Amino acid sequence: MKWMLVVLVGGVTPVNTDLVFDKFAECLSAEEQMRKHYADAFEAWDRWAAANIDRRREYSKARDLQAKRLLSNIGTCVPHGGGDQPSAAPPQQPATAPAPQPSALQASPTPQPAPKP
Repeated sequence: MKWMLVVLVGGVTPVNTDLVFDKFAECLSAEEQMRKHYADAFEAWDRWAAANIDRRREYSKARDLQAKRLLSNIGTCVPHGGGDQPSAAPPQQPATAPAPQPSALQASPTPQPAPKP
């Protein structure tokens, strides 16, 4: 089975990364690297803000907002079925069954919203 890394932006909104791994352990390692990258980015911002924001109250508000923005993004590994199954003929449908709607064929288990600027 293959595994895909999905990022939950703000801990809620799933975003597909298109990163697919053969082993679950590899996916978990990528998720750990992603968390470390966000933590490093926050620490770098925090050092800059501490040196450049003069008023303690403004720094505190900005720090809380930045922490929420960066540290609430989490990753999760989900099973990925694309490409690992041998090709087989689609199951035959009875002649009286209605054809599936195009939207039903394109349904995805994980919604993929457009990234926000």
